[in-house]
Amino acid sequence: MPVIAHDLIDRLAQHRTLSGAPRTELEWLAAHGSIRNLNAGEALSRKDRPVEGLFLILSGRLAVFVDRADGPSKFVEWHEGDVTGVLPYSRMVNPPGDVSALEPVEVFAIPREHLRSMTRECHEITTILVHKMLDRARLFTSSELQNEKMISLGKLSAGLAHELNNPASAIERCAAMLENRLKDSEEATRDLAAETLSDEQIATVEAVRRACTAKRIHEARSTLEQCDREEAIEGWLARHGLDTANAQMLADTEVTFEVLEVLAAGVERPALNAVLRWAAAGCAVRNLTSKIQESATRVLNLVNAVKGFTHMDQANVAEPVDLGTCLANTVAVLQSKAREKLVDVTLELEAEVPKVRGFAAELNQVWGNLIDNALDAADNGGRVQVLANREDQSVVVRILDDGAGIPHEIRDRIFDPFFTTKPMGQGTGLGLDIARRLVRHNEGAIAFESQPGRTEFRVTLPMAET
Repeated sequence: MPVIAHDLIDRLAQHRTLSGAPRTELEWLAAHGSIRNLNAGEALSRKDRPVEGLFLILSGRLAVFVDRADGPSKFVEWHEGDVTGVLPYSRMVNPPGDVSALEPVEVFAIPREHLRSMTRECHEITTILVHKMLDRARLFTSSELQNEKMISLGKLSAGLAHELNNPASAIERCAAMLENRLKDSEEATRDLAAETLSDEQIATVEAVRRACTAKRIHEARSTLEQCDREEAIEGWLARHGLDTANAQMLADTEVTFEVLEVLAAGVERPALNAVLRWAAAGCAVRNLTSKIQESATRVLNLVNAVKGFTHMDQANVAEPVDLGTCLANTVAVLQSKAREKLVDVTLELEAEVPKVRGFAAELNQVWGNLIDNALDAADNGGRVQVLANREDQSVVVRILDDGAGIPHEIRDRIFDPFFTTKPMGQGTGLGLDIARRLVRHNEGAIAFESQPGRTEFRVTLPMAET
């Protein structure tokens, strides 16, 4: 045997992974493989091509880069003494991403076509590599789940920031306006106190106040309707020779023209101006405080929805899970994305849907992935339906969208890790794979049906024991 072959066998014997293998098996490897050298940045394998074989890293560092939302991201790194590529009995064909050298790398490569013979001739090496394959599977599974959770958290954070911005801005805006309206109310109160009103006039003023503070029993007026109402009240004030500056505040109330006419008939100017300003300013203060309360309630509801979605204050243990609450929280945290696409999201629950037994945080991850995918699939102005009902001893959750559907040629691959139909940088191909794993971990099953205009994902979970 040439001297160089002995040197190679010695190097293989010093390899961290293969150091315990018999020398005869290392000789077999040396006879069936070859050394490859890569410069920094050079690719060993590419995600769109089959992996050529088994690679033993003799020196340097390699890493696999997977496409993320913000571009390629380092997923796993291998060093001197590690093994990568195709391992015995592995079903891997293409890598999850491009495998590139981080620095000058020397690897010993065994072509894929020799692996079957290796399992017959090199039993000890095969055993070592199978253990490595199991470790790699656990590493990839853990990394995939963690990365997908971080991506979901990023989406959730972006959506939550957008959702919280509206009520927070409303609170800030109303609080700033409230100072001016309180000043108006104080001045109007002093002006009104300076007028001498009879008991009958005071009763008429009280009727206006009640009309101003009355709660709306109809839907909120549109911007155009509000403008028309403001112009009409401004015209009424002008015809009666009154201050038109009160028109906007009066337009925000429920006061009617009939009540205004009664007031005009019972109270003369200038007392009438003081009455209208007092009523309008008082109502404006109430409206602003009501809007602040509504916005604060909206913030609280969003925080509760996110807290329920993440279950951040609960241990990760199987327990009875209320699917109605979980689904409602998930829909709530994804509403901003739905509004951006003008997608109508509906939640329909069968009366008294029984609880399921599982891990609430994991199930919320499933609903988040499936509803998020449905929103991506639906066209602008489309519809997404979330339904839940009992079937025998199980609870079935169905998520439907009216998008273009899943093409027949890729239906067998949509649950494969890293497979995605989204443009580069917009999808990792992990969502459905992880959803299936989490459903199985909760002792459930997931399936889908698709045709143009209707795609349904169906998750079946066992009922919690009563």
